[in-house]
Amino acid sequence: MRAPYGSDPLAPAVLAVRGAALLLALAALAHTSVHGLAEPGLALVFGLLVAAGELVRRGAAGEREPAPLAAAGALAYALLGDSAGRPTTHGALQAIAVVVAAQALAAVPRRARGRRTDADRAARRTLTVGFAAVCFQPLYASGQAERWFGDGPWFPLFPLGVLTLTALCDAVLAALLARSAARAEGPGALPPYGSLLVDEVRALAGVGTAIGATGVVTALGVAVAGPWAPAVLCGPLLLTQVSARRYTAARTTCGQTMASLARATEIAGYTPPGHARRVAALATAVGRELGLTGPRLTVLEHAALMHDIGQLSLLDPVADGATARLPAAEQRRIALLGGAVVRRTGAGPEVAAVVEQQADPYREQLLAARIVRTVNAYDDLCGECVGGPLGALEQLRLGTGHDHQPQVVEALGRVLARGGLTPAGAG
Repeated sequence: MRAPYGSDPLAPAVLAVRGAALLLALAALAHTSVHGLAEPGLALVFGLLVAAGELVRRGAAGEREPAPLAAAGALAYALLGDSAGRPTTHGALQAIAVVVAAQALAAVPRRARGRRTDADRAARRTLTVGFAAVCFQPLYASGQAERWFGDGPWFPLFPLGVLTLTALCDAVLAALLARSAARAEGPGALPPYGSLLVDEVRALAGVGTAIGATGVVTALGVAVAGPWAPAVLCGPLLLTQVSARRYTAARTTCGQTMASLARATEIAGYTPPGHARRVAALATAVGRELGLTGPRLTVLEHAALMHDIGQLSLLDPVADGATARLPAAEQRRIALLGGAVVRRTGAGPEVAAVVEQQADPYREQLLAARIVRTVNAYDDLCGECVGGPLGALEQLRLGTGHDHQPQVVEALGRVLARGGLTPAGAG
């Protein structure tokens, strides 16, 4: 069930982002059509670079920027002032038009092969490139940038400053669009915008730095060596893209392994059918409600899938998989065995730590462990028919003094209220 679009106060901002990108693209294309293409050779080089970067991308799950080569090429063209020592005249609108046309060109074969076109990502890139070009091109063409920084070793500070502002602009847009995408994931799936923005800013230290640095260096390289510089300077970023794709594929395989192991407890009769999947979905929604994003949300989801894996060490299954009825020492042993199994899957020590803490007092647990514990208890209570979702929530609230963190229980209540209080055991 989707959250109502009108319930998101940032929905108008998302629509404004998409509308602004469309208007900017149309204005840039119209201007370039009327005034003609300045320096068509350079436009062709950078257009092909952006198109090639889009064509080689796959957009695997977990990739923050699946086309770094295209992003770097687009930034380089927006920050291009000279070519082989001669000033360029393409201007901001042509830079936007070339990037838009290159993205459209790359979308044709992708659509022919049945691949989805990410319109939001295209809108984000259009606005980001537009921001960089508008900040750089007028100041450079008027000579103001040279008067400020000179034409010596201090001049690179100008494109680097523009790049920094552009990166912050891109983070703002990415957080808005990520929140829009999250609303399609189900009730309670709208994370706070501030958490998403912080997550995007933190990500700038990763592939974002490589993209920005490559864009600036490519622009400076073309200023000295001419149109052949991108072929040399963008090579390392292409290798980085291949390495990142392999890493993402490995993480995807790890996630699939954990999903399969989570089903093992159901197949063996230790937990009810669909229990791990329900707990993972609801725990993820509660995590978003509490401001978790990015890697922390991934850790929570994986730990929720694997939280019962230690039950496979039991000779006889516990009724309905509710280990809370067992002695504390036995609960602790199961949790530690589950953590040991998780460590062997390659999921990482963070996921194993959450699983191992399931039998600890909640005040000693990580936030992710508290969420998994509370959501797991909610699903167990719904399965025991203790008065439906409202009755299960009431039972959890009665246990907030010693078993569950009050903030987590209240976040769970808000998530369920937005979803119509559908029982967890129903799906």
